[in-house]
Amino acid sequence: MSAAHSALLNTMQQRFGERFSISTALREQHGGSEAHHTPALPDAVIFAETTDEVAEIVRLCSASGVPVIPFGAGTSLEGHLVATHGGISVDLSRMNEILRVSPEDLDCTVQAGVTREQLNTYLRDLGLFFPIDPGANASVGGMASTRASGTNAVRYGTMRENVLSLTVVLPDGKVIRTGGRARKSSAGYDLTRLFVGAEGTLGIITEVTLRLYGIPETVSAALCSFETVEQAVGAAIAVVQLGIPVARMELMDRGLVAAVNAYSGLSLKLEDSLVFEFHGAPAGVQEQIELVQAIVEENGGKNFEWASTPEDRARLWNARHNAFYAVVSQRANAKGWSSDVCVPVSELSGCIRYTRELLEDCSVPAAILGHVGDGNYHVVFAVDPTNAEEMAAVAAINKKMVRRAVSVGGTCTGEHGIGIGKIAYMREEHGDAVDLMATIKHAIDPTGIMNPGKILPVA
Repeated sequence: MSAAHSALLNTMQQRFGERFSISTALREQHGGSEAHHTPALPDAVIFAETTDEVAEIVRLCSASGVPVIPFGAGTSLEGHLVATHGGISVDLSRMNEILRVSPEDLDCTVQAGVTREQLNTYLRDLGLFFPIDPGANASVGGMASTRASGTNAVRYGTMRENVLSLTVVLPDGKVIRTGGRARKSSAGYDLTRLFVGAEGTLGIITEVTLRLYGIPETVSAALCSFETVEQAVGAAIAVVQLGIPVARMELMDRGLVAAVNAYSGLSLKLEDSLVFEFHGAPAGVQEQIELVQAIVEENGGKNFEWASTPEDRARLWNARHNAFYAVVSQRANAKGWSSDVCVPVSELSGCIRYTRELLEDCSVPAAILGHVGDGNYHVVFAVDPTNAEEMAAVAAINKKMVRRAVSVGGTCTGEHGIGIGKIAYMREEHGDAVDLMATIKHAIDPTGIMNPGKILPVA
């Protein structure tokens, strides 16, 4: 460690006191994840509480050329938090104030450390909710940074559509706001979309202004099963193509159903399944249900079962949200390797069939799940990261799945982001556009201190 680096740590310890830590346990928490990526620890962790404090930390790091890694809830899956070059992990979890809610305008502004569950608990009494649901209780800042989506995306879109503006600390410590609260603007470059999905490589998001929605008058959920995954996907595609405004439409293959039953104590039928949720006025929801049930039956679906009470719906969706842990729990001391791709809906059936074939010879527990309404699906593997042969075999399956998705006009990741896990596919998907991304990165962060080693291939 250089003298300048040591001096920086001493300065930060004096400035932030007990909110500065070089504890090994805390650094391990901030430099790893629940996923399979090899941890790399930051040199220190600082708990920031205001935008001004984040700006001060970044200015000090910039002056010393020390990397900065923003940390929210630690739920990312592609190694976004791994401190590949050491540096300072800036923990934003204490920046958890809901700053403003405007029911009339259906928007709010929150600090980056607010979690989605915290926000929706606060909004419930106002008759409002924020629909983006990636499964984990992620922080809003982290969700913006990875351009998260989730189970509701088929109806409500992703973070890209639901972030109105941001407060961002740039690599030199300057603070900017990327927009206002208007629902549309033609004024200049769309800086909000530049930072949404940048994974902390261009700056640190400290405040987010979000679109909100009224809580639906009626919510109903249904589960149905199929003899083959092709039938299930066929039904999902038909629902999308007919424009039925379902709120959620999730695929669980039979391997996942078995894992979820064991993990969550359920007794779902061991077949490839679709889970639906419907939002709206009572008559509209009933019409959606009837249309979807007819489509399901036309595609060989059966056992159309309802979960109309809040308790039954919560039990069903909690089981789906625990899919990652359910698969990993099938094997002692395993880590999860969760990969996702997104393809045009018309290509979904062929891609999932191809992935199913790849998994036939897989030596580790694995399952397919997905937000099939928008062409996004995942494979979760339970792996032993110390077994090089096994990791290489899973990596080969992942590569084939990703390349198939890209070859049909899809993307290497629909919602997890690039991090370190998908860097290898950036050039394959984007070609020379990666060079433009690198130019933008260098223009905004010329010394490369913002979450280095993520998104962009090494030149």
